[in-house]
Amino acid sequence: MISLPAGTCIWLVAGITNMRNGFNGLASKVQNVLHDDPFSGHLFIFRGRRGNMVKLLWADEDGLCLFIKRLEHGHFVWPSVSDGKITLTTAQLAMLLEGLNWKHPSHKRPAGLRV
Repeated sequence: MISLPAGTCIWLVAGITNMRNGFNGLASKVQNVLHDDPFSGHLFIFRGRRGNMVKLLWADEDGLCLFIKRLEHGHFVWPSVSDGKITLTTAQLAMLLEGLNWKHPSHKRPAGLRV
């Protein structure tokens, strides 16, 4: 997990992104489509068409960082809106990267536990 500085916004970019994009293509999308600054220190998360891969673009004090995660089984839970961005908490980011449903998390009770 990335250790993000306090105050970092985590933005999930709605819709589908061409996963052939690298630093420049994703930074351009942040600037031109989202009207945001890719060097702001905020984290931007992009998903490809198949849904099994995400790219995370983040700028630290030294420059842009690009992280990629691919799920071997299943797909990342993504919102149904087709454009814009949605803010996530760090807990939701952790669930997203694990391939869990970050939109509707549920607590599982241990077997045999009655409430």
